Parts: sequence; structure tokens; C-alpha cells
Amino acid sequence: MNNKQHTISKSVTLSGVGLHTGVVANMTFLPAAANHGIKFQRIDLPGQPIADADVDYVVDTSRGTTIEHNGARINTVEHVLAALVGLEIDNILIQLDGPEPPIMDGSSIKFVEALKDAEPVEQEAHRKFFELPEEVRFKDLEKGIELAALPLNDYRIAVMVDYNSKFLSSQHANLSHVSQFEKDFSMCRTFCFVHELEALHKAGLIKGGDLNNAIVIADRDYTEAELANISEVLGKPKVSISKEAGIMNNTSLHYSNEMARHKLLDVMGDLALVGRPIKAQILASRPGHASNVELAKKIKKLMLEAEKNNVPVYDPKQPPIFSHERIYELLPHRYPFQMIDKIIYLDDNSVVGVKNVTMNENYFMGHFPNNPVMPGVMQVEAMAQTGGILVLSSVPDPENYWPYLVGIENCRFRKSVIPGDTVVFKCELTAPIRRGIAKMIGKAYVAGQVVCEAEMTASLVRKS
Repeated sequence: MNNKQHTISKSVTLSGVGLHTGVVANMTFLPAAANHGIKFQRIDLPGQPIADADVDYVVDTSRGTTIEHNGARINTVEHVLAALVGLEIDNILIQLDGPEPPIMDGSSIKFVEALKDAEPVEQEAHRKFFELPEEVRFKDLEKGIELAALPLNDYRIAVMVDYNSKFLSSQHANLSHVSQFEKDFSMCRTFCFVHELEALHKAGLIKGGDLNNAIVIADRDYTEAELANISEVLGKPKVSISKEAGIMNNTSLHYSNEMARHKLLDVMGDLALVGRPIKAQILASRPGHASNVELAKKIKKLMLEAEKNNVPVYDPKQPPIFSHERIYELLPHRYPFQMIDKIIYLDDNSVVGVKNVTMNENYFMGHFPNNPVMPGVMQVEAMAQTGGILVLSSVPDPENYWPYLVGIENCRFRKSVIPGDTVVFKCELTAPIRRGIAKMIGKAYVAGQVVCEAEMTASLVRKS
């Protein structure tokens, strides 16, 4: 999985009819800044409102997932979202001049092709993975549905479907690495059963449905009179059902288990509504949009609970945002006062830096030599340098500024820091930077426990 966030290099547009609304729409993918996330914009509505792709805004799961936010309603978002997850694109604005993305051929392949034509590009920000700390489950015993998300330092999905049809028995599909999506899953099309067509039509759905954008499966044998009625519902001159495969108009399958693969695609798209890339093993038995969304809600709830603790996670296997060389270029400090080894996270409001404390620190020669403890003043200095990177990142030409620490308040030391400790510093702005003055809360952690905290004020001064 990519460690850095990605967007696209240029805009790209697709056009087509929406599956359920039947409205022709143009959809444009636009590049977005780091930490922007996935957003939809209804440019056909007054004020051109923007809707976040977030499970909190799901308003309907009838044969597709619909979100509504800020007055912008977007139907059937799951196929587009699956393409973005499969290509590991984190930041994008999706403009629509209608209520629903084009259904295209009923899969995600056209979106994948368009996004690849738009040239995905790496951004200078780490992806904000949420790694499940514990299992999450959703069950609907009445419908025989069960979904689980299990802790895993990766992203995998296994899906099982089982329908009461003589032509569609149990099917399984497995994605063991996200890179498989494009080749093995993105072209798998949506499907329904013949007996559902009339009900869906009466419910005002599938207005844009066609045998070119969906697989229609028989669950029994149908008479010529019944097929004539179906032809009328679909607006087709004549339809037939293969007696061998049980598929309307003998549509060829891309895979023998294409239906299970499409269900896996739907799971990927719906779980994107958690709002962050997740690391987990997803197991889904007879999933549907409603159950997918319920699992996404449970995962997001767990994610928000974890964020309340606000403890940064340091994974030494991940490449840093800034190495010590880049820190050396940005900050004026030199040995023995260059205190930060790497920056592992940076956005507009917060920064996380790492300091590995060793016995070779120069201050240990005179500070409790027989019981070496990192001086509190040096902890504050390292925290301030971490905050200095955040403040410098607010200007386009950081090499032309000095970051000065001008105030410290409510400083507390909670626990001793000793050789062998890895100290993780996190600084967050408490208010927007104005006139070069930044106010921050800084905390230092060792093994997830706070060892030092302080409120700091910094000033950006242009070099003369």
C-alpha cells in the first residue's frame, strides 16, 4: 500500500446516464491538495454545494449508496469510490452536473481508466491509515448477513455470496492486496435477478438500467409471456434467457464468479466512506449496501474513539515526511542543538517529530551522569523545533524565515526520559497563524505515555 497521499495531475471528464435516476450527467475528476479527502460537488445546484464522502451522510442504501451533505445529494457513489480506493487516490474533487455518476458499463473500469489517464501523483503527506485495534462485526441474522473487520497491518477482503437461484450458487472472491483491484475486480459489473426488475422499476429505480450496464440473472424458468412483459418493462424489443447460464440475452461473464467480485467491489466502495484508508481484514458473507454502511459506521466510531486519545503512532518502517537532512535545511539549529531526527506527519494544523535518545547525547556528560535523565529544557527545545517545522510550513518560502520561540506556558514534565527512549513530539495549532504569530499545544510521548506538555507561542521573522 502507498505510504504517501496521492491525487491526480490533471482533470478528466466522463459522461453517461445514471443507473437509478436515468439522468445524463458529466462527471469531472479534479486534483486536490493533501488532506483534502474525497468530495463530490453538484455544480448544477445553486451555490454548487460540496458533499464529503462520509458515512455520516449516507441517506439511502436502496440498490446503491446515496449521500447527502450541504444540500448536495449524490446517488450510487460506490463504484466511483471503489476505483479511488483501488488506485489508492486520497484527495480528489468530483464535480457532477447531475444527481448521479454515470453507470458506464456497471463496473468501475471506466473510472479506473479515466483516473489513470489523469496521472495519479504522490503528495508530500503521509496517508492517515486507521489500523483497527480490535475486531468489528455486523450481523443481520434474519437475512443471514455477517460482516467482520479484523485487525491486520494490511488491507484484504474476502466475500461470499449465496442466492436461492438454480443458476447462481455460492461464490467466493478474495482480494489479498489492493494492487489486484484494477486487473481482477474493477471490470466486474453490477447485477440483479429477473424477478427484481419489475419491482425496481415500480420503485422508481433503474431508470438508466440496461442490459449493457448490468448482468440480469434468472432464478427460475420463464415463459414467453413473462419474457414479453419483461421486454416491455425494459423498453427492449425482445429479451431472452440462456437455458444453460440463466443470464438474460446470454451476456458473457468476465469471470465465473463475477457476481461475488462485484460484491467485493461494492464493499470497497462503501467502506471508503469511513473517511480514511483502513488497514484490516474484511470478511463479508452475503453483503449489501445497507450492511456495508453499518460496518463502516462501526469502524468510524472506533476510529473517532481512538482519535480522542490523540496519541501519535510511530512506525519506524514508514519513510519520514522530512529526514534529518531536510530538517537541517529548514531549521537554523546545528549540533549539539539539532534535536529532531525526523518528521513523520505534517498537515496545516499539526506536526509529529521523532527524537531517538541515546547515551551519546552531549548533555548526559554533566546531567546526572550516574543516572542519565534528559533535561526538561532539552525536551521543550525538541518540542519547539518540531513546532518550528509546522510554523515554517505555513509560508511558501520557509528558507527566508527564522522561527523563534517567544513564549512557554503551563509546562509540565510527567515522566523521566532516559537513554534508549524514542520520544514522539506532537504540536497542534490552537488558532490560525496571524501576522506570523503561532500558538500551539505541544506534547511529548514515550511508548504512548505523555512525558512532557506545554503551551507554546512562536514567531516567524523574515530574514533581513
